[in-house]
Amino acid sequence: MRINILDAWIDALSIDEIENRISRFVSEPGPHQIVTLNPEILYRAQKEPALLKLINSASLVTADGVGVVWASRIARCPVPERVTGIDLMLRLVARCAREGWSIYLLGGKPGVAEEAASRLAHQYSQLKIAGTHHGYFDSIEEVVRKIKESRPQILFVGTGAPGQDYFIHKNLSSLGVPVGMGVGGSFDVIAGKAKRAPAWLQKAHLEWLYRFIKEPSRIGRMVVLPMFAWLVLRRYFLDS
Repeated sequence: MRINILDAWIDALSIDEIENRISRFVSEPGPHQIVTLNPEILYRAQKEPALLKLINSASLVTADGVGVVWASRIARCPVPERVTGIDLMLRLVARCAREGWSIYLLGGKPGVAEEAASRLAHQYSQLKIAGTHHGYFDSIEEVVRKIKESRPQILFVGTGAPGQDYFIHKNLSSLGVPVGMGVGGSFDVIAGKAKRAPAWLQKAHLEWLYRFIKEPSRIGRMVVLPMFAWLVLRRYFLDS
């Protein structure tokens, strides 16, 4: 089932349902873009028609961010749970190892995607790594050529939203890859360059606070959250 929040369509599915749907995408014709939608990007899409159009053209959109989950409740069409990019990526990696599908990691600083791939391959001995490439490339054409030649089933792009989503949207058809998904800073976590919040903070929906404490420079992004909340309240509560 799809719900609409601030004119963006989001799939109201559990992580199990999303994993199973993406696994079907691998064998279906046509490229499939997966968008992991957080409040910052949804707020930005209100002023960026091209971004909103991209979100609504995606094959699947997850509620990545407690703010989006909260907004779905305010809009009286709650999603089952928050589905983050890294949690979904790890689910899909395990699925790929079982099914014999290959993956490609694009993004991060030089060496990060390679290290993340190495750690994943160590954890899943059957996992096929089609290739890796850092996110600081000068030639998009060269990167597209390398990915196309490697022929992965799933492309994970970790260059930050919404840049990663625009890259997938623009190039996925020419790449010939069944599934493309933006995963933000997931490679840094997997490679051991960054840490996620402790499990208890994640359960308390305070992962954003942990990230802010670790990275005070995120203050510019954090100020979007109250503006997003006000927009949601005005649309679904105050004006109703």
